[in-house]
Amino acid sequence: MKKTLLISLLVCASNLVFAESPTAKSAATTQATATLAANTIRISTRPEILGLWGMEIPNNKKCVEYYNFRGGNEVVVNSGKEWSAGLYDYQPSPDNSKDKPPALIMQIKYENNEADCSGRQENQAGEVSQYFVRWKNNNTINFCASEKEEQCFATLNRVLP
Repeated sequence: MKKTLLISLLVCASNLVFAESPTAKSAATTQATATLAANTIRISTRPEILGLWGMEIPNNKKCVEYYNFRGGNEVVVNSGKEWSAGLYDYQPSPDNSKDKPPALIMQIKYENNEADCSGRQENQAGEVSQYFVRWKNNNTINFCASEKEEQCFATLNRVLP
């Protein structure tokens, strides 16, 4: 009788172990997945041109034209009383090549049509401009009309990262 009772208890206990095993395994798998998801590292890259840049206008040292390249490819330009907002696309040079500088395309979506630092008042809404960017160092860039350095016409200095 003791043998029968012992065998019955072992069979019942083994059934309980097997019955709980998938649930325990499922809970462990869910916990491991949750831990993995919580510890996932996300790497976000941002264009190196991102930030606030200022350009002193020749013949008007009191006035600085500001370019604020923001996240989401948004750009805000302030020059004197003029405010413009639009979109930009910055294309870095392949392999940091000196022969092929980065390209910058800006499209002005909104313009308040006030006078800028140069004294000009011209509605630029809808205009698309393309520049080549020559990096002098991490805080100074030139806007150029072509890939050649001789065609650079504006120097911008970083104000804020």
